[in-house]
Amino acid sequence: MNSIAQLRKNYTLGQLSETEVSADPLLLFQLWFDQAIKAQCPEPNSMTLATADAMGNPSARIVLLKGADQNGFTFFTNYESQKGKELAVRPQAALLFHWHELERQVRIKGKVERVTSAESDDYYHSRPPASRIGAWASPQSAEIPNREFLEEAEKRLKEKFGDAPPRPEHWGGYRLHPTDIEFWQGRPSRLHDRIHYRLDGGEWKITRLAP
Repeated sequence: MNSIAQLRKNYTLGQLSETEVSADPLLLFQLWFDQAIKAQCPEPNSMTLATADAMGNPSARIVLLKGADQNGFTFFTNYESQKGKELAVRPQAALLFHWHELERQVRIKGKVERVTSAESDDYYHSRPPASRIGAWASPQSAEIPNREFLEEAEKRLKEKFGDAPPRPEHWGGYRLHPTDIEFWQGRPSRLHDRIHYRLDGGEWKITRLAP
């Protein structure tokens, strides 16, 4: 069996210069995101979401980006889940996108707040009926006795709501307002390009970081 320590890849697909990037990191993100879609990266909107509890203990999981614009980065979840409880006491988070096929990463940090009820309603009602029922059936992050617990809850709620369940009050969206965004492009010999944007007084400052 090959040693994990011997696994490596040389990155050669692109480069990134602080003198050529957009002054607005949201425009660069949209460009990279569109290129990830064009390159058929699997689930290009999947991202790692990192949060921390009141004691500073970190946790991370994969979630799906559902909106990105000048207002920030939007995702949806159960407000009573572990991440929801952590965001309630510490409303800061970090996001990480990794598009392996393009040898790229984007790291984002910022403050998080809930989106409006109207935004949560709009997205919730755009979801397939089974997913809407799932938001009711799963007490996300809570201990449950077995798989049958979920299946019985799903059946009961389908009978109750049919194909038109309302949005549960415990489910909705968050928006991360970025204060730091780093674009990472793999380069040969581990001398990667890292371009960092930091929000300072309402303006984005651009610097290069050592790999």
